Amino acid sequence: MRTSKTFSIQFWMDRKKAKQGEGIIYARINVDQRRLSISLKRKLEMTQWDSKTQKHQGTSKKAKEFNRYLDLSKSKLFMCYQELRDNGEELTSKAIKNLFLNEGPSGHTLKKLLDYHSKKIENTHAIGSIRNFKVTEGYIIRFLKKKKLLDISLSSLNFEFLCDFESFLNAYYPKGHPKAMSHNTVTKHVQRFRKIVTLAYNLEWIKDDPFRRWKSTFDKVDREFLSDSELLKLTSHNFETDRLDRVRDLFIFSSYTGISYVDIKNLTKKNVWIGDDEGNKWISTFRQKTNNKIKIPLLFRAEQILKKYESHPVTEISGTLLPSITNEKANLYLKEIAAEVGIEKNLTFHMARHTFATTVALSNGMPIETVSKILGHTKITTTQIYARVMDHKIKSDMDAVQKRLNEKARKFEEESELKHLREKIVEAEKTKYSNLTKEQLIAKLNEVLDEKSEKN
Repeated sequence: MRTSKTFSIQFWMDRKKAKQGEGIIYARINVDQRRLSISLKRKLEMTQWDSKTQKHQGTSKKAKEFNRYLDLSKSKLFMCYQELRDNGEELTSKAIKNLFLNEGPSGHTLKKLLDYHSKKIENTHAIGSIRNFKVTEGYIIRFLKKKKLLDISLSSLNFEFLCDFESFLNAYYPKGHPKAMSHNTVTKHVQRFRKIVTLAYNLEWIKDDPFRRWKSTFDKVDREFLSDSELLKLTSHNFETDRLDRVRDLFIFSSYTGISYVDIKNLTKKNVWIGDDEGNKWISTFRQKTNNKIKIPLLFRAEQILKKYESHPVTEISGTLLPSITNEKANLYLKEIAAEVGIEKNLTFHMARHTFATTVALSNGMPIETVSKILGHTKITTTQIYARVMDHKIKSDMDAVQKRLNEKARKFEEESELKHLREKIVEAEKTKYSNLTKEQLIAKLNEVLDEKSEKN
């Protein structure tokens, strides 16, 4: 397999764009038969340029200085080539040009950008978001290693690099996973990478945004939630194991408040207060993810769980409202809980927020704006992901439609029946007067008219 690179440097004058008899001198670099020209920003009279020697003609002081500049430029270009090769970086004509113009590894590189971004978000993002960015950064480093690169200049980032990175993610099998990443997982990593590159663009570390033509969409995923019957089954089940009982209580509390797992862990007695609404209890806290303030009146089920752990030894030691456990263990125990209770869904703690939004709130008539406020979402479009139409709601709405259709059908039948009766009466009247003479019909008509005038 051929790994060496051919490299050459030539100087030439652009005579086509010459002005007032002067042409611009360019350095042409060629790597593996891929060439690229760099303007040296030096002009020279066309008659003074020797295209064979690629130098200024003559031995004048001006000619010597000009040729010395060409020699220095050639040496610098060769040093750029050696630096890229020795550092194991991408060795292309463009990479050499970028380094020559102080736009490459001596300036800003992808790894330097990742380091800068990591430091920037240390005190501005939630722990979970920082961890997610770290995972994405890890995949970017793995991708560079696959391309046998230690680093890459930011100006070398292009649409092709993004396509290759996406293909790498689609084919990558994460350790401990039975299959490759899903489309949405890949899209999320590319989305995070886009945010990092956008930072470089806003910092003016790169001139062009390689993502400007990039389009990516998420596949629609129906997130699971517990139905009324499943939620009741989970609430009423008697667990003999304390750890399962505690995790069940945490899940139920989240299902009736919409509070996320990480925010439940941080709740203390200071977060509970008595409202002006007839002394009902409320919880007020800030979401760790968005720092948005949320205020939630406690429903009966949630308040009962707080009372259960009000003087519990675990909460007295921790100082929290509810028992504390890692998210990983909670999700692990939820699998045991689902098996014991008889719930066939893949029970995860985040499902509790979906259960609150769908089964507890929206299905019972709560407006989506209120649900969004309780969940602490910054955009109502985020809440719409949680919005589901329950089967019993569909049945109820269809019953209402059927009722209206039945009323319309009954009214139509009544009108049809009346019309038929009228037609029968008219037909019967025709038969009744069919044998009368002209004089008798006139007499009958006068009789009817007299009766009508008397009524009026």
